[in-house]
Amino acid sequence: MSDIKITIIDREGEAHVVDAPTDMNMNLMEVVRSYELAAEGTIGICGGMAMCASCQCYILNFEHMLPEQSIEEEDMLDQAFFVQDNSRLSCQIPITEELDGLEVKLAPEAP
Repeated sequence: MSDIKITIIDREGEAHVVDAPTDMNMNLMEVVRSYELAAEGTIGICGGMAMCASCQCYILNFEHMLPEQSIEEEDMLDQAFFVQDNSRLSCQIPITEELDGLEVKLAPEAP
């Protein structure tokens, strides 16, 4: 099993350095949920299908290392609240060894 370290800043502003497995085909949203870093029912509402923006996060580093946004992700972010230039849907970010040291901040919950 190969884990990487990711820093996730929750919606209250607290930073959590977590281990994320690279060998389980997980995405960043699933890691956030597994560590319960967002209130139940407030993240990943669509189950990771890029059909809601509840898992929106801000990429604080390694932006160039992430996969390109799909059309579906771009469309969903166009409709989301609190979007910034570094916004991504965490369900669309697979956990890979290249992301060791990634830092993200969860976007505020939609009004």
